[in-house]
This record gives sequence, C-alpha cells and structure tokens, in this order.
Amino acid sequence: MSDGRHFPIGSFVWSIVLVAVAAGSVYLAYEVVVVPRRAMQDQIREQKETIGKLEQDKQRLEAYLKILKHIDRRARVEVLRQGKDQQGNLQTTIRFTETDDAGKPIAVSRELTLPGQDVYFDTLVIKFEDHFVEEGDPLKGQALMLFRRIFSSTMRAEDGFVIDKEGQPPEIYAGQQPSEFEKELWRRFWEIANDEKLAKEHGVRAIHGDAPYMRLEPDRVYEISLRSTGEVIITPGTRLASSPITP
Repeated sequence: MSDGRHFPIGSFVWSIVLVAVAAGSVYLAYEVVVVPRRAMQDQIREQKETIGKLEQDKQRLEAYLKILKHIDRRARVEVLRQGKDQQGNLQTTIRFTETDDAGKPIAVSRELTLPGQDVYFDTLVIKFEDHFVEEGDPLKGQALMLFRRIFSSTMRAEDGFVIDKEGQPPEIYAGQQPSEFEKELWRRFWEIANDEKLAKEHGVRAIHGDAPYMRLEPDRVYEISLRSTGEVIITPGTRLASSPITP
C-alpha cells in the first residue's frame, strides 16, 4: 500500500548530475592545471640537473685542459759542438740541464759527447688512472718520470750516460721528500710493470720505458719534457742564442 509519500526522483537525478559535473570539473582541473604544472616542474628539475651536470663536465674539462698543459719535469739539451774526430767519425757534444717552468736550471749541467747524431733519451714513465689525473690527486694526479740514461744510435744503450739511478726516486725530487708510495713505485718498477693486479692496486694505468730520440743539429737547443698525462715530448730545435745566423 502507498502511504502517500513519493521518492524525490527529480532531486536524486539532479544530485547525480551535480556530482558528475563536480567530478568532471575536478578531473578537468587536474588534467588542465595540475598535470601540466607537474610536467613543467619535472621538466624544470630535469633541466636544472642537466645544467648542473654540464657545469660539472665543463669544470672537469677545463681542469683537464690545464692538466694537459702542465709540465712536471723538463730538461734543456744544447748542442755545443758537432764534427768528425780524427778517425772520421761524427761526434756530438751536448749540455744536458734540468730546468723549472721558467727555464731556470735546477740541477748541475752535464756536458756529454756521444758518437753519431741520433740521440736517445731513455726514460722510465709511470702513468696513473685518468680519474686520478682529472681529480688532481696529490699522489697520483700526474705522471712520474725518471731520466734513465742518454745514448746514441751508434752505441749500445747499456753504455749510455746514466742520469738518474734506477730503482730510486730521481735525485731532482730529493728536496721534495718523495712519499713512501713513490719510493715503492721506483723500487718495484719492473715488478709492477709485469703484474697487472699489482699495478691496479697502485692505481697505475701504464708503466714502461720510453726512449724518444732526436737527430740533433749543431748550434741548436731542444727541450725534452714530461706532460702530467705521461707523454714524453721533444720540442723542435731552436737556434742557440750565442750562435751566429747564417744569411
């Protein structure tokens, strides 16, 4: 039986419509406002991260370029005389002087006479992993070099003139008090060179001998040097200041 009361269908329908409209408005607002805002915030955050990474890469590149230009050890080679002896054999006399960055001598010069014209500068080089160099590590931030000996193409390497004593830190570094780590590197040079595991334990990327040579011309001066990355280079010869210029 009916008690005379009717269910407000119209109001119910309108309520549903209003709820649907409200939900749609919320969804639309979310899609139109919130989602793009979050996307923009994410994009800004990613751009900041990218800019930060690029800035770090830039700083590392600038530091690495400075490292590439850094010279750790250098020597000046002056060709004092060149001519044939009484037996008709060519002889070359040079003055070997270690210098600082300004070209000032930091060790006693040595005057050497070698047979021939092609002169080798025998060195031992230790290069560390790149990241040590890039980070400027105080112990492994640059390559190390020992001037082993100087000889020519017409003599045995074993008969060359010894510069630094093998197995010991170069005397030129004596005033800098080489660390125990460096002393061990030179003392165990060939052992480390022949043991990959041992080399990795010391952070060594490469360790070997290197003997660049130059065909020396009379009245010329050359510079042999070690870049911090481990490259041993000899600059093209320039005329000695005291040498007359041939017209």
